[in-house]
Amino acid sequence: MTRRVHEVMTGSPVTVEKTASLAEAARVMRDAGIGDVLVVDGGRLRGILTEHRHPRHRRAQGPVRHHRPHRAEPVTVRPDDGVDDAVALMRRYALRRLPVQSEDGELVGVVTLGDLAIEQEPGSALAAVSAADPDT
Repeated sequence: MTRRVHEVMTGSPVTVEKTASLAEAARVMRDAGIGDVLVVDGGRLRGILTEHRHPRHRRAQGPVRHHRPHRAEPVTVRPDDGVDDAVALMRRYALRRLPVQSEDGELVGVVTLGDLAIEQEPGSALAAVSAADPDT
């Protein structure tokens, strides 16, 4: 039986409004111990901001909304989509993280490359790193 995204995703995604500053978004990520936040505009997904930014943006200031994604609409999956579908999207768009939205657009999680490595290749080095306790 094919596993579903909701079985491997990380629930309760952390969000910031598009008007948040990059410094504020960085503080949110630091305080939550995570590497990404979903950028929303009144609850609607607009993009994802990760700790890995292009070097030319290192000194970027101002609101998150000025740092636009390459695509007009963020790529997402549904909780009941198959894990293989998530893998295919991540390969197609070269993504490391994929927001998970319910049918009504509610953000319910994020599935990461590490989540999928643990699921599909539990003995791999990426799975071992992803499963490790970050505080050790």
